[in-house]
Amino acid sequence: MASMSDLVFLLLIFFMLTSTLVAPSAINLLLPSSDSRTMVPQTVNVHISADRQVYLEDIPVDMDALQSGLIDRLEGHTAGTVVLRTDHTVPVQYIVNVIDVVENINSRYQVKHRVILATQPRR
Repeated sequence: MASMSDLVFLLLIFFMLTSTLVAPSAINLLLPSSDSRTMVPQTVNVHISADRQVYLEDIPVDMDALQSGLIDRLEGHTAGTVVLRTDHTVPVQYIVNVIDVVENINSRYQVKHRVILATQPRR
């Protein structure tokens, strides 16, 4: 019986290790680097790729569709978090546009959603 429990334990360790190696999204981004270590619960993910395409989760959207999609996904949350993942080559104006969309939702619905810019650790 001990050999069966060893096998189950080894399988558990194997799946725990391999699940941490999975990329968080299928969109290929080179995140900017930072020394900050802020960890927040993720409510919604927004991606901006190097070709300046905006994605809500993994769905390509324009700014109008981004606003309506964020309203749908943040419904029921009064203080949700939008994690913004951008390629390091994306101009700041695109980041500001996403922040403006979230701020418009905040003022329209009297909520306090925030935008967090995802970064990778410095090497």
